[in-house]
Order: sequence, then C-alpha cells, then structure tokens
Amino acid sequence: MTTAPIAVTGSTGRLGGRVATRLAAAGVAQRLLVRDPARAPRLPGAGVVVASYADGEAVRRALDGIATALMVSAAEAPDRVDEHRTFVDAAAAAGVQHLVYVSFVGAAPDATFTLARDHWATEQHIRDLLPAATFLRDDLYSDFFPAMVGADGVIRGPAGDGRVAAVAQDDVADVAAAVLRAPAGHAGATYDLTGPEALTLTEVAGTLTAVTGRRVTYHPETVEEAYASRAGYGAPAWQVDAWVSTYTAIAAGEMAAVSTAVADLTGHSARTPAQVLEVG
Repeated sequence: MTTAPIAVTGSTGRLGGRVATRLAAAGVAQRLLVRDPARAPRLPGAGVVVASYADGEAVRRALDGIATALMVSAAEAPDRVDEHRTFVDAAAAAGVQHLVYVSFVGAAPDATFTLARDHWATEQHIRDLLPAATFLRDDLYSDFFPAMVGADGVIRGPAGDGRVAAVAQDDVADVAAAVLRAPAGHAGATYDLTGPEALTLTEVAGTLTAVTGRRVTYHPETVEEAYASRAGYGAPAWQVDAWVSTYTAIAAGEMAAVSTAVADLTGHSARTPAQVLEVG
C-alpha cells in the first residue's frame, strides 16, 4: 500500500473528482493538479497545484516527489495527443514511477472510434517512458446515455444492432482508487472496464424508458444520415467524426465485450445501466 502522496489530475471533472473523493475518504494524501484552483474540490489531505497538460515545466514541478499519479485524459481537442505527450514527458522527468492512465476499450491505431486512436498513441508513449504504467480502458459511460437522447426522445446514430457494454463512472473510480492505493500489483497491466451486460441501443432506449418514464426510442441512421443530422451543430470535422464513429464502433462490435475487471479489482459487481440511471 502506498503511503506517499498520490497525484490526481481531472479532479474538477466527473471522473477525477470521484477518484479524489474516494482517496480522501480512505485517508490518502493527494496532490491535485488543476488548471483552475477555484474549481478544485476541498478534500482532507489534498493539496492543490496549478498545471495544465500543455505546460510541461509546470507539470514537472507539480509532480516532483510523486511516485504514483492518475492521468485522466485531457479534453477532446485536435492537439490532445500532443498535450498527453507533454504531460508524460514531464512525469517521467519528475521521477514518477507508476502512471495510471484512463484510456478507452479497443484503443488501437485503426480503431473505428477516432478518439480511441488518440488513446492508443498516448498508451504507446507512456509505455516507452513509464513501462510500469497501468491502463484503464473504459467502455462508453452508461452515465452519458441520457445525453444521447434528442429533444424528441429519439437516440439517432449508425450503431445498427451492435452492442455496448457501457460502464458506470463510479465503477471506474472504484477501480482507479484501488489501483492507485496499491500500484505495484498492477504494474504493466491493461484492464478493460465494462458493465456486466452488453446492450443494443434499442435496449438502452428501453432501459431509459423504464427508468425515467419518458418514452425513448432508437433510430438506426445510415452513416450519411448521421453526418447530415449533425451538420447543423457547427462543430469542427474532427469532432463530428468522433460523434459518428462512436456509433459505428458499436456497430462494428468494438464496444461489446464484457469484462469481469470491475468485480475482480473492487470486490463488487459492476453496476448495470439501469442501476446507474436510477441513481442519476
């Protein structure tokens, strides 16, 4: 069990904040790396330092004396991989020994989901510099299912009859906290973190209907329809590609495999989408 402070990034966000809260509850000392200290959670045993991923020198100073760190992936952007590499370079220079990186299932250079390619590139850079790292490859978050529903109660996308083994953010946080508290046992490991079942989007819509009482349906778009229906948002091309490829990756079966890693690493069963939505 580690007794030195653990560095945590992303504590102002949904996932990093959950991890930081769990570590604080366990009495673990932390160093929270944030861009805006005003948004940092106030937690016992947690100090706050300002360091953005793109500022390598600030990251190096922030991680000085840190052996174990959580790296939550940066906000989606065209230069995200460059930011990740800058952070990893700085972590290695500061002497970090064990980096726990939040990645994505199916991370590969040819992944259908475009952002999973970013995660693969980041993983490769981490492996080159910090071989004891642990990769938490999360599936789609079941917490986000409600955001996929349009104002008319329809989920639209080219997912066909593909399945997604969506995972709860709380389960990912439980795993991350467990790994961070005892990193030696997870050196060099890669874990796929999923829920206990793989659902079609038709089944997801049915779950949303049952939990919320609002009728939700799924309309399987073609790829061409998906691009056309998103054209009005004014988003850059890379972002639209990411949105659409979320669905085509489901259609390709790249998010369907169910893993037992959550239960294996936390000692409790992974939450179903229905359980997540009932709480949310």
